[in-house]
Amino acid sequence: MSDLIAQGPRMSDRWRRMLPRPNEQATASVCLGRIEGTWQVDWDDRISRRHATVTPLPDGRAVIEKLESGRNPIFYLGQRQDRFTLVPGEHFVIGRTTFTLARRPAVSNDSSEPLGVTEHAFDHAQLRRQGFRDAARRIDVLGRLPDLIAGSSSDTELLVRVAGVLLQATPDAQAVAILQVLPDIEAATGEHAVQVLHYDSRIADTQGHSPSARLARKAVESKESVLHLWNGGSRRGQAGTVYTASEGVDWAFCVPIQADACRGWALYITGQLGIHGGVSLEQSLQAAPADLQDDVKFTELVATTIGNLRQVRALQRRQSGLRRFFAPVVMEALATRDADEVLEPREADVSVLFCDLRGFSRRSEEASDQLLDLLNRVSEALGVMTRHILDRDGVVGDFHGDAAMGFWGWPLEQGDAAGRACEAAMAISEEFLAAATGANRPMSGFRCGIGIATGRAVAGRIGTIDQVKVTAFGPVVNLASRLEGMTRPLWAEILIDEATADFVRRAVPQSVARVRRLLRVRPAGFQSAIEVCQLLPPAGPRSPLNDADLLCYESALDALIVGRWDEAFAALHEVPAEDRAKDFLTATIARHGRIAPAGWDGVIDLPKG
Repeated sequence: MSDLIAQGPRMSDRWRRMLPRPNEQATASVCLGRIEGTWQVDWDDRISRRHATVTPLPDGRAVIEKLESGRNPIFYLGQRQDRFTLVPGEHFVIGRTTFTLARRPAVSNDSSEPLGVTEHAFDHAQLRRQGFRDAARRIDVLGRLPDLIAGSSSDTELLVRVAGVLLQATPDAQAVAILQVLPDIEAATGEHAVQVLHYDSRIADTQGHSPSARLARKAVESKESVLHLWNGGSRRGQAGTVYTASEGVDWAFCVPIQADACRGWALYITGQLGIHGGVSLEQSLQAAPADLQDDVKFTELVATTIGNLRQVRALQRRQSGLRRFFAPVVMEALATRDADEVLEPREADVSVLFCDLRGFSRRSEEASDQLLDLLNRVSEALGVMTRHILDRDGVVGDFHGDAAMGFWGWPLEQGDAAGRACEAAMAISEEFLAAATGANRPMSGFRCGIGIATGRAVAGRIGTIDQVKVTAFGPVVNLASRLEGMTRPLWAEILIDEATADFVRRAVPQSVARVRRLLRVRPAGFQSAIEVCQLLPPAGPRSPLNDADLLCYESALDALIVGRWDEAFAALHEVPAEDRAKDFLTATIARHGRIAPAGWDGVIDLPKG
């Protein structure tokens, strides 16, 4: 693998990036420039917004080609060149910036015990207690570190910036690597493999110092910062020393990044001892652990910052992904409590809403040659349902073809769950009604039927080992579904059970919503009768019925229940003809000749379907 190193007029004006691997199917290249989306060289105004492309070759070389948009020339081997092939170790110049091609060193898999190496482990608690000797400079760099790292648009950019910071803040460092100790076991050695995520060196050489896999493994497995010092013999390349592939290296330390989002990551820094003023190499080696203590402590702070940042980013990505599956109210609970605790199935008092799309079957027959268009229209209709459920802090529990199910009261208790469900139902109904009058609207031609029931249910993460979803189940869910199914024969858009109706009567002003008892039925499969109520908007343009009309209907219902069907039939005719819901009772009474059948108990048996 090859890296490209950019070095500007100041030491801080630099980066080192790994070139993409050449691909047999497609040419991989990068663009040098001063705008986002390029390998930015934002310190040099002589480099154009898009100046040149760099295309790596399989043998480690790279082809450099000037773009038409590049205003200033490229100099290679002292000559102006628009296209040339760069060999590792060579460089070219644009403006005031030098670009050097370098081979990325591989990890040194030094599994045997090295000769002439002293190991020193740093205690985290002790490092925290001791202050920096050059506190002003370190604090200045640390103060800029969060913004510098947080401004990284990707993990690649993050590693580039981290390596640059560590080189600037560690004067004796020769190279910096970000390594990862992989969880897979190498069959040949029985040890964890180590890979280089990013590498940077102070001098743009062709090879650089090879990071030690053994040191990286030691630091990550012990969860401690570990320093290795080479003695004088190993510094001179003593025979038998296999710990480093390069001479001129006196020390290397490795700091693990202890965060779940950086599992196995470590910061690896290597450099030389500062020998001056008559101090011997042996004395420098003895003083090295204390002399390098500030560098190790600073690197640990950088490691903590990286770990925290990636942890936050991982949580943000996780939450962003979960938003597609979990309602905001669930996400709110997950933000403050353990996910297993939040999603564990448990009993709760809930209000369940089923909303079914009317007209889908007929539309699918009519649009058999335009199914994609029909799918888009159905998706928009389902979107209306889910939006109003979520807007009232409900949970979308499931989809059943062209129907949606939502519920309230979980994961957080909601004392007004029934009111929220009714609000959502009326908003859905109103939007469908508005769409029905607009011929060009995607939802025109569709209506909806809604059933709401309130009671006890089990809610949470429900499913099998292969697939799970967050939903609710229990008799109340079945009842809401059956109420929705009754909206067709009863000619009513929103039907609610008695528990929901009681809440509306107690807690919802009639200026917001009204309730009327519709009838008592025994649905197929139910042993007990249920009282079915209708949820209506306030009297006015949205409803043809005034309060007196509702009282007239309910008096007809009372007469029907006690067996006075002739009286009930007459009362129903006092209700305006626009009320389609009265047609079911009128037809039932007429079918029996206005006489209650033998054994009449005030309950109408309702067949399924």
